[in-house]
Amino acid sequence: MLIDKRDFIIVGQQPWDNPIGSNCIDIAEEISRKNRVLYINPPVDRITLLRKRESEKYILNRRQDILKGKRPQLEKVGEQLWVFTPTNVIESLNMLPDGFIYDVLNKRNNRLYANDIKKAIRELDFSDYILFNDGDMFRSFYLKDFLKPQVSIYYTRDFFLAVDYWKKHGLRLEPALMSKSDLVVSNSIYLNNLAKKYNSNSHYIGQGCDFSLFDPSDTKAVPAELDSIPKPRIGYIGALLNLRLDIQLLEQIAEKRKDWQMILIGPEDEHFKASKLHNMDNVHFLGSKPMETLGQYLKGFDVALNPQKFNEVTIGNYPRKIDEYLAMGTPTVATKTETMEAFEEYVYLGRGLEDYLRLIEEALQNDSPEYRKNRREFALQHTWENSVNALYEAIQQTDSYRGN
Repeated sequence: MLIDKRDFIIVGQQPWDNPIGSNCIDIAEEISRKNRVLYINPPVDRITLLRKRESEKYILNRRQDILKGKRPQLEKVGEQLWVFTPTNVIESLNMLPDGFIYDVLNKRNNRLYANDIKKAIRELDFSDYILFNDGDMFRSFYLKDFLKPQVSIYYTRDFFLAVDYWKKHGLRLEPALMSKSDLVVSNSIYLNNLAKKYNSNSHYIGQGCDFSLFDPSDTKAVPAELDSIPKPRIGYIGALLNLRLDIQLLEQIAEKRKDWQMILIGPEDEHFKASKLHNMDNVHFLGSKPMETLGQYLKGFDVALNPQKFNEVTIGNYPRKIDEYLAMGTPTVATKTETMEAFEEYVYLGRGLEDYLRLIEEALQNDSPEYRKNRREFALQHTWENSVNALYEAIQQTDSYRGN
């Protein structure tokens, strides 16, 4: 049964105008089809304000425009969807030792954040609202206490505790936040199993994907810069990050099979920029591309890759790009993890160089229109509508909701 005509407040790690998008934004848009949704941009912290990084300028620019009166603090972006930007600056606390002093100051940060959010709640006259927290384990740790929602939900979509920034305080705070939330939901079975250790009311709700840009019947041509590269083309689309991707594996594949052309599309971190891949004639870095063109690039791939490292960061990660690859019908080779086992009928799964070489060759040799059709049909099951419907079912099983 759907939930409708309710009020939702959504907090998380991603600003609304984040150029790379996020699950949280997609979930907010889907929920707003039947409910009122208030999406809260993260507050600016002191270090972000001082260092003014290029990658954070969209956060700072919005805040400065609000303070200068150039744009409203509360903006309507859909029929039942609003975005609110806090203007209170919170303190940067991650350098502090974990413990009592950190907790006191973090609670103060949370109170400032909550006081900002209450302005929007009053302006929209929200009541009996449901609070959905997308992995914001520090700034939103006390929001259940300060905002007093009818249902508080913690959403885990990545194993953040494998990253040093989150690990320092998160090893203690994330389990505590899961425990005190009314409901925990996750986009991977692995993460759901972890969550159940701290909260028995934990549910797997799957993952959604916007397939409107990934249609193999689209008549748009393969981009000229890709079409000029010889076949077979073995490609990856996404952020090129050493934390998640196996650079050495990519180098070895390119070295062993010089007759294959490796296509890498996306922004690079410093590790990729310094890698041997840039010195290989059969490796082509095409840079970042607009989201609306990615389907055209995928159309030009013979095989798509997701060469993840097998580590704490990736083991529970649901790689949305796999659904995008499959929606185009593209043969796909990926690193085998617990989450990826759900794809094993449609994706070639392995680990290490020998597996990848064998599986890429198999993917090249065994492709067919029927296989492409089956891949696409499987991917199209993973919609945001289905994921949010699973969220609704989990909410309806929660004691604080049933007691309404």
